[in-house]
Amino acid sequence: MSNERKDGPIIIGLTGSIGMGKSTVAAMFERAGVPIFDADAQVRAMQGPDGELNDAIEAAFPGSTGPRGVDREKLGKIVFADKQKLAALEAIVHPAVGQKRAQFLADNVDAALILFDIPLLFEGGGHAAVDNVVVVSAPAQIQRERVLARPGMTVEKFEHILGLQTPDAEKRERADHIIDTGKTLAETEAQVNALVVKLLEPSHSDQS
Repeated sequence: MSNERKDGPIIIGLTGSIGMGKSTVAAMFERAGVPIFDADAQVRAMQGPDGELNDAIEAAFPGSTGPRGVDREKLGKIVFADKQKLAALEAIVHPAVGQKRAQFLADNVDAALILFDIPLLFEGGGHAAVDNVVVVSAPAQIQRERVLARPGMTVEKFEHILGLQTPDAEKRERADHIIDTGKTLAETEAQVNALVVKLLEPSHSDQS
């Protein structure tokens, strides 16, 4: 947790491994009135039709873009098992996302809470720039069932993605707060609402 910033919103960093329900939980925070910065959504926009990253990605990975922007399936096949190529892609994408995040922070400077929805929060070092790390987690069997039910997902893909992510147990250990999504949606949303109330208490909102 970072306590260096004394003014502005309390920044929540939301993360969680694949299939843990992070997007669902982010939507619950938004319903509770917390402005959301969705890193994945920003990436999709920057890689969509006329996306600002398309030229750089095409130059680095010829044939990976088209009229609709980046062909995520083609690009995925190129970088899927090549850490060097994945790092090259991240070197294009991450700085651009950082600029969008900085603009979002400037636009919401008067909010009490804001949330950064960042899948690879620990992996990318983003946890150092937030005040509270919230990890979305569920039992491993529930996670596995959710992910393998996705169209086009295979056990091999699932295991590969898990290998790229910080293990759930480590995320939980490093979290300031954990949202358990192995429960009903109503129970999960109750956890989110309770956490929002808790973070708005003077002991949390006072950054001095």
